[in-house]
Amino acid sequence: MTFNEFNFKDTLNQAIKDAGFTEPSPVQEKAIPLILEGHDLIGQAQTGTGKTAAFGLPVIQQMSGDRGVEALVIVPTRELAMQVSDELFRFGKTAGLKTATVYGGTAYNKQIERIKQANIIVATPGRLQDLLMSKKIKLNPSFVILDEADEMLDMGFLDEIKNIFTFLPEKRQTLMFSATMPKQIKILAEQILDNPKSVTITKSERTNTDIAQIFYVVADHERDDALLRLIDYKNPNKCIIFCRMKKEVDRLSSYMTAQGFKVAALHGDMEQKQREHTIRAFKQGLVEIFIATDVAARGLDVNDVTHVFNYHIPFDSESYVHRIGRTGRAGNKGEAITLVSPNELRTIKRIEKDVGTVMVSDVIPTRQEVQSRKDSDLLAKIANTEITPSAKEMVKTLQHDLDIVTIAHLLATIVQKEIDVKGKDIIGLGTEEVKALIERAKNWKGGDRNSGRGRGRGRNRSRGGSRGRGGDRRRSGGNRDSRNRGNHSSKKRSSTNV
Repeated sequence: MTFNEFNFKDTLNQAIKDAGFTEPSPVQEKAIPLILEGHDLIGQAQTGTGKTAAFGLPVIQQMSGDRGVEALVIVPTRELAMQVSDELFRFGKTAGLKTATVYGGTAYNKQIERIKQANIIVATPGRLQDLLMSKKIKLNPSFVILDEADEMLDMGFLDEIKNIFTFLPEKRQTLMFSATMPKQIKILAEQILDNPKSVTITKSERTNTDIAQIFYVVADHERDDALLRLIDYKNPNKCIIFCRMKKEVDRLSSYMTAQGFKVAALHGDMEQKQREHTIRAFKQGLVEIFIATDVAARGLDVNDVTHVFNYHIPFDSESYVHRIGRTGRAGNKGEAITLVSPNELRTIKRIEKDVGTVMVSDVIPTRQEVQSRKDSDLLAKIANTEITPSAKEMVKTLQHDLDIVTIAHLLATIVQKEIDVKGKDIIGLGTEEVKALIERAKNWKGGDRNSGRGRGRGRNRSRGGSRGRGGDRRRSGGNRDSRNRGNHSSKKRSSTNV
């Protein structure tokens, strides 16, 4: 199926083409026809499945654009409000539609002026309720959308949502999207929706098939080194590293900046202007690595994120789905990488069962493997590089004193030094050891506190010694150069922290 089959107007088809969309996702394929028919809708689907386009495209199709605010979208966080607003603006701009973003932490007057000019409002519950109760704005939208309804419930916004609907017209088309459907959300749906149709993305569809999911078993004290080794090996174009706590974000951000990476951090303690600046820098490519708590999991929408790293595995399955949904978007391929200790393997199995997915175990690459990958990438880059006039002049100058083969060798040596890989070897756990631990996790029935910890095998290996696999994965006891990694990556790194 293609988007052409929905018979959208030409301006909307052009916006879809400009966005690079070709085929609708499962939630879009199921939801769009029902919304175009005028039904209220309950859509149960995870983030990253294309929900914004699922409601945005059919709503924009039905908007006239010649009367004030026609659509109101309510979302739980400021980050998500900005992302949804940006995407809806992208879909509606060819038709001349304007959007306004409404959230706390910014001046009322400025937002009110934008609302007066807008056709679509994307708002968080707290600020929207304030504006309505104070009678600073009055809204009469034809379309009302609740996005991430379960997240709003978790954040304590249920009362605000109920109150907001008392200010809205009874004659409207209402759409609700939620990853899960707890009892209170079902009750809310009965109160605000009129004979709704339902669209449910099944568990097997919950994680994007374009995302490869891999986990690596390492000791806790090896997480930093394992992460850096994997980033060197994977060489992501743009990646997000998720941590559980704010203090982990701050520590890891400082650590990776000291290694020469261009990083930015995001967590709940940051002021709104700083958060907006950080997200904008990541979107624009001014930073390549984004380190965040789960506050960004639901709100960050960047289509060119190639990798997601879970520094620690999240506490629950829903958070895992939301995290990895930051990659593999808009038809692109992505990779989700999770670092786990031996005693966290039961959590891996539980998430696999809950989400209906399979995570593949792998082994941390050696320095030799990283260097080999970088050499291969370099050769491919050289083969595809166009020769510039200035480069030709440089070689002509050098030919006065050196033959062409020597020049090539010298230049290759200079480039190779720029991407040389140093640092201590990561021991981690081998494939057979991981399989044994996974099997033990499957059979665990509780009671034995040591059953998931790898006992002596994983713990002893994490302290050093041979892997029994040829010796190339022994710990290099005297090599402590991992603190000086400024020249490791094939990317040019900057020590600037945004």
